[in-house]
Amino acid sequence: MSRPALGQACCLLSVNDYIPRVGLDATKEALCQKTWDGGRVSADEAVQLYELPLPQLGALADRRRRLAKADAYGGRGNDIVTYNIDRNINYTNVCDAYCKFCAFWRTEKQDDSYVITHDEIDRKIEETIALGGTQILMQGGHHPKLNKQWYLDLLSHIRDKFPHINIHGFSPSEFIHFRDVFGEPLESLIRDFRDAGLGSIPGGGGEILIDEVRQRISPLKAMSDDWLEVMAVAHRLGMASTATMMFGHVESLRHRIEHLERVRRQQDETGGFTAFIVWTFQAENTRLKATPVGAHEYLRMQAISRIYLDNIPNIQSSWVTQGLEIGQVALKYGANDLGSIMIEENVVSEAGTTFQMGVADMRRLIEGIGYEARQRDNWYRLVDGQAAAA
Repeated sequence: MSRPALGQACCLLSVNDYIPRVGLDATKEALCQKTWDGGRVSADEAVQLYELPLPQLGALADRRRRLAKADAYGGRGNDIVTYNIDRNINYTNVCDAYCKFCAFWRTEKQDDSYVITHDEIDRKIEETIALGGTQILMQGGHHPKLNKQWYLDLLSHIRDKFPHINIHGFSPSEFIHFRDVFGEPLESLIRDFRDAGLGSIPGGGGEILIDEVRQRISPLKAMSDDWLEVMAVAHRLGMASTATMMFGHVESLRHRIEHLERVRRQQDETGGFTAFIVWTFQAENTRLKATPVGAHEYLRMQAISRIYLDNIPNIQSSWVTQGLEIGQVALKYGANDLGSIMIEENVVSEAGTTFQMGVADMRRLIEGIGYEARQRDNWYRLVDGQAAAA
């Protein structure tokens, strides 16, 4: 049987397990077959794959999604796309990291700076529960004056009042800030936060895990080894976390691939990352002078992430930065999850991006391209309990 032409790749690859050969030399032809078969790719091979036409790369990423999710949800993982209902609660916008790419931070002296109260967070969580939410994503600035007990009291308050809500909170850069300000080892800090009610750790602050890049965009924030150490400690303590990448600013393609390599290497060692999320730099109201990349580059980077991160089962589509339509398209470029409806979002919106979506929109986008839409929790368990965990 003849091989499909390049333009036929998207529709025929999933039917006949064929890699399109038109326009490929022998090396790339073999690499495409290796990727299709599920083989682990190297950094150099990832660069070669990045050069493929976008539809072809997307077809390979979709194949890898199918391999990754084949056994999930009782063998129905290829038919299901998940979403989450949570609320992003930023407990303070006071921050002394002054990242150039961030439009959210304020100093204590600015009129619109704030620190959340227990009453305010109660109201936000109650609204989240009313909408079917199971989790809050809680992150904030590096406040120079809040002490450790303030955080532990907040966690205990939420745990005691809302025991069924998972607290997905405090990114690695926040824990490095806590380590330096409180003068305590990471392991005891993370253990104390866990014991007070912290359920899992988000991958915020990952940006690009290359120090020469971080020195240019966020020199006062956790460096690469710090970020990875927080995650390693959390994983050893039995906590799950996510990993992220924010790209499209001052980094190169090689930097992006090295970021993926560092995440993959740690996942090999600790196995605690439940998902990976990649999004593009949003420039409005920030001090970072860079030209943002568009949807084409976003889809290409997400596809490479799915292929390279062969040990992370879930890839989230970033509709929050790309918009609903590209968020939907991304489900054909390696993503198996549409993320959260984001009842509240403050950080990206400060940089000029204000896409919004409700549950009905989420389900419409998923079902509109042929998948079954299912709500999940932070560990990718379906919340109605009708199928096995991913």
